[in-house]
Amino acid sequence: MAHALARELGCPAICRDEIREGVVRAGTPDPGMRHTLSTFFEVLTVLARSGVTTVAEAAFQDRLWRPGLEPLTALARIRVVHCTVPAATARSRIADRLRTTANRAAHDDAGLLRRMDDGTATWEPISLPVPVLTVDTSDGYRPALAEIAAFAGA
Repeated sequence: MAHALARELGCPAICRDEIREGVVRAGTPDPGMRHTLSTFFEVLTVLARSGVTTVAEAAFQDRLWRPGLEPLTALARIRVVHCTVPAATARSRIADRLRTTANRAAHDDAGLLRRMDDGTATWEPISLPVPVLTVDTSDGYRPALAEIAAFAGA
């Protein structure tokens, strides 16, 4: 959805997973994904300081992402689009991705599936005081992309 939304808005999409893959492919050491996260937020900071509307995409868990996003609230009007699907749908998509997507070397999708199966995969949404739109992505987007773009561009 990030790239579709960015096309709709006419702006760049900065995706944490794409940065992570680039870091791994370059052979850059990245224990604990610290380099990936700092690069992600450095890019977002440069764009925000430059006044560039940007779609930033990641699985924004509060404890990991709020510290990086909070400083950006002084530079940009942040809107959060929170995507949801039933757990079974998420699991099916991850399993399909594991079987069919070769460019996910940096991601432990098999480990994520194990954590989902044993109940230890947790996720806590961002708790920033910014507008949030929840989008069901089970089958397309509900609300539709145009409505998401209107929210994001508000």
